[in-house]
Amino acid sequence: MSIYPTRIESTLKGHKGPINDVCYNKTGQYCLSAGRDRSIRLWNPSTGMLLHTYNGHGRDVLGIAVSSDNGKIASGGVDRSVLLWDVGSGEIMRRYTAHWERVNSVAFNNESTVLVSGSFDATIRLWDLRSSNFQPIQVIEDCKDSVMSVDVQGVEIIAGCADGKLRTYDLRAGDLKEDYIGPAITSARLSKDKNCILVSTLDDTMRLMDKSNGRLLNEFKGHKHKEYKIDSILSNTDAYAITGSEDGKIYIYDVLEGNTVQVLEGHQGVATTLDYHPENINMLSAGSDGLIHIWG
Repeated sequence: MSIYPTRIESTLKGHKGPINDVCYNKTGQYCLSAGRDRSIRLWNPSTGMLLHTYNGHGRDVLGIAVSSDNGKIASGGVDRSVLLWDVGSGEIMRRYTAHWERVNSVAFNNESTVLVSGSFDATIRLWDLRSSNFQPIQVIEDCKDSVMSVDVQGVEIIAGCADGKLRTYDLRAGDLKEDYIGPAITSARLSKDKNCILVSTLDDTMRLMDKSNGRLLNEFKGHKHKEYKIDSILSNTDAYAITGSEDGKIYIYDVLEGNTVQVLEGHQGVATTLDYHPENINMLSAGSDGLIHIWG
């Protein structure tokens, strides 16, 4: 048996147009997708069944996240709003509208009590989901350009920005750490062990950075990434770095060696977004062709 995905097991169809984000829920039992058709869709990946469609955004949905108890979905989009959904009922529980440009990325804190959003307006906003006040509890304005990606771990926010800087905010200590990468960052993801950050940039490169000191641990080249917002992920063992590509392929690299171990062909156009199953070797990919592939 292979130790990383090598083939398409099934394909989910339903979106009308390109898909901007995909993710598994915390158990990997279900998956979610968000698209240019303004919808968020909940799927059972093992049966291929569409379970629910969430409509509430006025424009493209760009980023989605699932709460730690799998009961809520957060989403952000071109309509500049951040929405909080009840998974079961499909109802919108909260609508936050303080951003003045499109919202690229959303993430819950570990307890799912705070929601973090990153926007084209160059701000990161924090929302208290327990409060009756719909204004942000904190606005971070250090980025000089669009905030493309936010990830949260404990009291830290990791932000990838189009100004080429990777920023780590320690909310408890009030500290900001900046690492200058150079080209515009489209994705920044924490490793499973929380020690590293995988960064994708618009120079056909992924970089693995040491979170504690900003040291470059490895670089991965071979995929095409010059223009689009493309996600990169680590496998659930942190052994492989995986990225979409503007040639429609998925590139899998060995984290330690830096070499390409597999190139998967599956999408027409751009392969923009990926997520890895929390436990097994399944993986989601989606892109401009409107298809979601489940790899295994």
